[in-house]
Amino acid sequence: MTATFAELPQIVRSAIEGVSDIKGENLVLLDLRGLDNAVCDFFIVAEAQSTTQVNAMADAVHKRVREEANDKPWHVEGAQQSEWVLMDYVSTVVHLFQREARAFYDLEGLWADAPSVALPQQYLVEAV
Repeated sequence: MTATFAELPQIVRSAIEGVSDIKGENLVLLDLRGLDNAVCDFFIVAEAQSTTQVNAMADAVHKRVREEANDKPWHVEGAQQSEWVLMDYVSTVVHLFQREARAFYDLEGLWADAPSVALPQQYLVEAV
């Protein structure tokens, strides 16, 4: 499927913008909609250089999604340790990692069948 950033669901756009606001690195969008065993429609994966940045990204995602998509996470995990924060919005799951934790869990490898887009800092999506 080909989509521009504007064509993505509001929750996805708002979460990506929240990560970008805090300078999240190596931002990737995985489109799980075409997979039979998918747990949601989209994974957003990003990394940070510190627990402080992971927490700041989680706060920014939460605020933007609440204000722009009128939604809140159904479940949040990992906020106390902040090596990996998972924010489950049911249709979209946001994974915010410190670099080492991201390499360990390798979500992109586990979901390699899903189309993925590495998003530039300005999150201009050409294809999903």
